[in-house]
Amino acid sequence: MKALVLHRHGGLENLEVLLDYPTPRATEGHVVIRVRASSLNHHDVFTVKGMPRITVPLPVVIGLDMAGEIHELGSGLESSGWKVGDRVLVHPLQKQVGLMGEMLDGGMAEYCRVSADQLLRVPDGVRFEDAAALPVAYGTAHRMLITHGTIAKGDNVLVLGASGGVGTASVVLAKHVGCEVIACASSELKLERLKALGADHLVNYSEVDFSKWVIEHYGKPQRRSYSGGVDCVVNFTGGDTWVPSLRCLKRGGRLVVCGATAGHDPKEDLRYVWTFELKIIGSNAYTDENLKALLEMVSKGQLKPAIDQVLPLERAVEGLRLLRDRQAIGKIVVAP
Repeated sequence: MKALVLHRHGGLENLEVLLDYPTPRATEGHVVIRVRASSLNHHDVFTVKGMPRITVPLPVVIGLDMAGEIHELGSGLESSGWKVGDRVLVHPLQKQVGLMGEMLDGGMAEYCRVSADQLLRVPDGVRFEDAAALPVAYGTAHRMLITHGTIAKGDNVLVLGASGGVGTASVVLAKHVGCEVIACASSELKLERLKALGADHLVNYSEVDFSKWVIEHYGKPQRRSYSGGVDCVVNFTGGDTWVPSLRCLKRGGRLVVCGATAGHDPKEDLRYVWTFELKIIGSNAYTDENLKALLEMVSKGQLKPAIDQVLPLERAVEGLRLLRDRQAIGKIVVAP
């Protein structure tokens, strides 16, 4: 079968599309799916580069997110309710083993073996491309914003790094809830796309200090009157953006974090936290319930994942390069 295989850590040149990679067979409690769509994530970039203290069994097929059809059932699944031909989305984490595309062969291939307990049913009418865009980016954003009750209708929400997978998901979900969204990105092209996704305000953070922009447009946060500032900042960048994020939150505001792409050990200023009674909310990954809720939203037409482009497997490395260089707006999906 065709598969995008990582032979050794380093640069993207270490990825190769093979035409004769062994086709997996179903084993007990597992199924083989015919992959119809698999989306790329920054985690794939990290896997290629290599991560400290994580030993990846090489060679490996990359790709966490995937959707497709059940091609073969393993033993022990006769009464599971699953059958060949069922349309499925795969939760990327295989219990006791690890992530697909890291500890196990992932979705950048024509076929993939997964545990039956990773499967979620894809409703009729939901495209495989849209389903495959959901797990890492939209699942993370859904848990961060919806499960934890971080946002509510009428809130003004500032999203940093809004053009990436989790960023665009945060914009789309915040608009669905009924929030006023301030999207921050590094170029006018990205901001135009974010406007098309529904962002109410656009901030080019390469030219403007986002914290000062908030104070100019919403007023300086006031301790006694509770006026000024924004209700929520979505910050998965960390680094130098941390204190400015605290500075532009209104009294009682929320700062939600699910990552630290710009640095995990930022300068801190606790005076803002206690003086303005700020709530720092951490969020980690997602559950089946998040993915089921998202699939239902897509099925009902309430949500359309932001997809930059859909590429054939032969161009997957090109897509990963766009993601690495932050040139994509939303998700890049591969159709093996």
